[in-house]
Amino acid sequence: MISSSVKFLLNDKLVEIKNPDPNQTLLNYIRSDLKKTGTKEGCSEGGCGACTIVLGELVDNKIVYKAINSCISFVPSLNGKQLLIVEDLVSQNGKLHPVQDAMIKYHGSQCGFCTPGFVMSLFSMFKNNKSLNNELITDSISGNLCRCTGYRPIIDAAKSLNKINKNDQFTKNKYKVIQQLKRIKPKNIYIKKDDKIYFSPKNIKDLKDIIKKHSNFSFLAGGTDLSLKVTKERKEIPFIIDLKEINELDFIKTNKNYLEIGAATPLIKFEKEIKKYYPDFYLILKRYGSVQIRNVGTIGGNIATASPIGDSLPILLSLNAEVLIESVNKRRVLPLNNFFLDYRKTKLKKNEFIHSIKIPLFKKNIFKAFKISKRFDDDISSVCGSFNFEINNNKITKAYIAYGGMAAVPKRAKSCEKILKNKPLNINTFDQAKNYLEKDLSPIGDMRASKEYRLEIAKNLLMKCFIEINSNKLSRVN
Repeated sequence: MISSSVKFLLNDKLVEIKNPDPNQTLLNYIRSDLKKTGTKEGCSEGGCGACTIVLGELVDNKIVYKAINSCISFVPSLNGKQLLIVEDLVSQNGKLHPVQDAMIKYHGSQCGFCTPGFVMSLFSMFKNNKSLNNELITDSISGNLCRCTGYRPIIDAAKSLNKINKNDQFTKNKYKVIQQLKRIKPKNIYIKKDDKIYFSPKNIKDLKDIIKKHSNFSFLAGGTDLSLKVTKERKEIPFIIDLKEINELDFIKTNKNYLEIGAATPLIKFEKEIKKYYPDFYLILKRYGSVQIRNVGTIGGNIATASPIGDSLPILLSLNAEVLIESVNKRRVLPLNNFFLDYRKTKLKKNEFIHSIKIPLFKKNIFKAFKISKRFDDDISSVCGSFNFEINNNKITKAYIAYGGMAAVPKRAKSCEKILKNKPLNINTFDQAKNYLEKDLSPIGDMRASKEYRLEIAKNLLMKCFIEINSNKLSRVN
């Protein structure tokens, strides 16, 4: 079945938008159409959190509350979900929600511009977790910037929520909301508005049917990058095919040799699984973007975007990951090392899409990954380095080294790998090998770092890796 309408719950009331503009952001819809101005516009790129809203999604018969950036999400993404904005937190009798009350009691607001975003991030955290520790709190607000309070009062407000009864008005109303969400039947969404087309298929078969008939389209697999064409470049995206509602592309499979991750799997779901096998990958993902970004961003989108500073890419390269690519009639497997051609260019053809990513499990190897950025949380890397070593009898038998931010594409450092292979694990080996990075990498200078700085950092990260392996201790600053 096909529908041209977007149906969702606004708090607990069913709303239907017929034939919406597929390029309209949720932020503009909330402020302009709903006339609710609590949600603010700051950066228009998902970096400041002032626009944070929460979507309630039905998962295994429970409501999961996801904080997202409304400035880089489009209206059709509301379909089948519950929209919650800061105005909805006040109960019908005018009583503030416990999160709002805590922000007042602990003086968590000064100018107030960022406050609605913080409130919604804390609300999502409050609803999804039974207890709140420092790590969870700081992660939950890592995508929210405040120029006034210094964060301590906001963190104090968050900590105080441990003493608050979780049975708020949303808990009391949840069964009604669950039943309402169930009544929004899953359908393919096809919208044509002002020469713009949006298609959201529910399965791979319907996806293939439409790509067989069309060629000039853009895949949307989260939109944390693609949506910037609208918000920052002030352009239109004429034809969007949204992959996020295809359950066949949202999965994690494991066996003794590898993980297979569906291309539409959200990063926040992926990080919980990868932590079991590669803790450093998990730590990089926590810094890759905020909770808001990781709730919608996908590993397939990160790969297809092919940004040289996409933090998952050098890690996947060093782990010898493979990409499973599908077209209408066939499937092919490509080593990620052969996938990137040039800046933002890949071997993905126009009628192809990424089905999944296979990540080998090197259970006996030593794996390390480091990210260098100006801001610790939710910032673009100056350099990201990833290292995967097989070591036997204190000799390096295999080495896989990759960097992001050091070339037009994320790149393996093959000259450095070659010089390390079959060498003893000692300081002299690594001191010699680091100079070969100059053959492998040709970084540019930009607003984040000079080329000289990047090259020096790349060498230092290789040496840092050796120090951690040799001492069997982490050398980290947080």
